[in-house]
Amino acid sequence: MNIYEYISIGAYMALMIGIGIYSYRKSSNNSEDFLIGGRKMGAAVTALSAGAADMSGWLLMGVPGAMYFTGLSSAWIAIGLTTGCLLNYIFVAPRLRIYTEVAQNAITLPVFFENRFKDKSRLLRIVSSILILVFFTLYTSAGMVSGGKLFESAFGMDYMTGLWMTSLVVVLYTFLGGFLAVSLTDFVQGTIMVLALVIVPIVAISEIGGVGETFSIINDKGDKYLDLFKGTTTISILSLMAWGLGYCGQPHILVRFMAIDKPSDLAKARNIGITWMIFTVGGALLVGLVGIAYLMKYDQTTMFSFDHSKTEAETIFIYFSRVLFHPLIGGFLLSAILAAVMSTISSQLLVTSSSLTEDIYKAFIKKNATPKQLLTASRLSVLIVAIIAVLLSLTPKDSILNLVGNAWAGFGSAFGPVIVFSLFWKKTSWQGALAGMLTGGIVVLAWVYTNHNYKDWYEIIPGFISSVLVIYVVSLMTQKPNQEIDKEFDEMKEILKKN
Repeated sequence: MNIYEYISIGAYMALMIGIGIYSYRKSSNNSEDFLIGGRKMGAAVTALSAGAADMSGWLLMGVPGAMYFTGLSSAWIAIGLTTGCLLNYIFVAPRLRIYTEVAQNAITLPVFFENRFKDKSRLLRIVSSILILVFFTLYTSAGMVSGGKLFESAFGMDYMTGLWMTSLVVVLYTFLGGFLAVSLTDFVQGTIMVLALVIVPIVAISEIGGVGETFSIINDKGDKYLDLFKGTTTISILSLMAWGLGYCGQPHILVRFMAIDKPSDLAKARNIGITWMIFTVGGALLVGLVGIAYLMKYDQTTMFSFDHSKTEAETIFIYFSRVLFHPLIGGFLLSAILAAVMSTISSQLLVTSSSLTEDIYKAFIKKNATPKQLLTASRLSVLIVAIIAVLLSLTPKDSILNLVGNAWAGFGSAFGPVIVFSLFWKKTSWQGALAGMLTGGIVVLAWVYTNHNYKDWYEIIPGFISSVLVIYVVSLMTQKPNQEIDKEFDEMKEILKKN
């Protein structure tokens, strides 16, 4: 690792810790501020925070690598994700922001489910909390593993050193500043990511000799690289597009909508968020595509190697950062990968700790806890979850990482349909919501871990569809008139009209 890269990475980490200290001084002494920022987030912070929390290291490594390896047909996942994100902003975000406040000011999804459906059995809260605790602890662990492996592969450092550096910085600023720190660091990280993914392809195209020359070289390699439909199948396209279904069920993204200052600000956040996503995802795709032309023109040996290794292809962004830029700027660009990893870890860490505090400690252990006690519990929860995640990361196993790899589909299928039904159909019953939640999660796991002939279909498709059907059928069988639900639902709709 070059001395200039050390300087850039060190400056980046110092900035993250500085934001944590600033947020600690700004936060008040209650768990609502720590876990959801007191619902005071602005549109720009909300948008970039949601985007950075969503896009992990795969954006700067996995997407360019897939694009380099298979060409434009890899863009279907980007189309699906962008479409899903846009629909989530339009239909889910405004209703969720309003309804979570109307439903007794719920600040976590499990609390919202319980309050929205008037579930006196508390099963909805328990089941959703367990899902969040288990899957997000594993998710957090996988992010820490990614940080360790990033330092190992990009900077030539020991895996354990990289793991501890990543974990300590993220845990420190999350522990100190809670949601405000996570949101502000996500904002900075999102800015770094978009700058890096705009700068790298522009400079690379300029080095090659312009857009025309770049695409001419790519076309010489094979026409499939510039064709959306070559090298893929209908099932593959539908499966990649189906990634967009997952957005309405991701707790670490949905909590951003719940925390925005005013529902009317969501339109501005949507414009910023979708613009950010188009530039980042589009830039990531371009990095991989332009990489084909650059390596064919200037580095035949590396190009040949990349053709035979998907793992190597995923380092194309790192390659460009080092060959096209001064090491100081290259270090800044490499910090974008670390930013992508850290932003996701901190968001998942905070959502998991909020579930531990609000959905378990406050609900079942100390119902009359004071604001100060809840704040202490929130910070201790961050440490507990982080310690477990780090322990899992010490000896990463494929079984854990494979499970986490399917968590997007799991959350999308278990929570997504419940969120949509809770916001759009007031006759949804708590029994229907619970049955749909369990069905979605179980179908995803069964699809992944049992042998069958339909593995080409992304598991969120059967999981989401089955959950929707179960919620609808069970709700029809169990729904009962509830004036309190009717009143809150109608109040949500009235506020929505005004905004």
